Amino acid sequence: MIEIVDYGMGNLRSVEKAFHKIGVDAAICNDPERILHADRVVLPGVGAFGAAIDNLRTSGLLDAVRQFIETGKPFLGICLGLQLLFDESEESFNGFTPGGLGVIPGNVIKFPSEMTGPDGLPLKVPQIGWNVLKPCVEDALFAGVLEGSYVYFVHSYYGAPSQRENVLAESEYGIPFCCAVRKGNVRAVQFHPEKSSAVGMTMLRNFSQL
Repeated sequence: MIEIVDYGMGNLRSVEKAFHKIGVDAAICNDPERILHADRVVLPGVGAFGAAIDNLRTSGLLDAVRQFIETGKPFLGICLGLQLLFDESEESFNGFTPGGLGVIPGNVIKFPSEMTGPDGLPLKVPQIGWNVLKPCVEDALFAGVLEGSYVYFVHSYYGAPSQRENVLAESEYGIPFCCAVRKGNVRAVQFHPEKSSAVGMTMLRNFSQL
């Protein structure tokens, strides 16, 4: 069973439905004990970094997520779920910058306010839409995903690992940026696989078979 962590942020139902579409058992969960005993865990999310950490802490799910990761079983972060794995974020919350889970060394930073695309026109922040996925290393998560595939993004911030070995894939939006990370049993993507058509379904199926 895949448990999808419910800490009150993001459209979790779309992630659950995506797994069901490919015939994989998955359920939305806010019970720390169920998370600890899951076969696999997905940490999705949309919204502010600080509010997410605060919600995880007050709900008792923060320690459960940390302890699950330590079991070595497959773990997948999606969008905000990737950012929460880092040490800290530039995104302030109630006047301070909160710390993250500290699983991936590095920080979460915001896209520069003035960027231009290949055509020289200004780029809007947040990035909303399809962009090219560029895997940096081979990984089971990307098995069957063709080079140059497009995935769907909605974000203003991105994770910047301090160690190159944790960069699983990159994309480019004004600047090159890390869009997927890996460390041991942990994988996370900045894009939304549940909204990325057949390419995203392939990744979710791969995760369910890790």
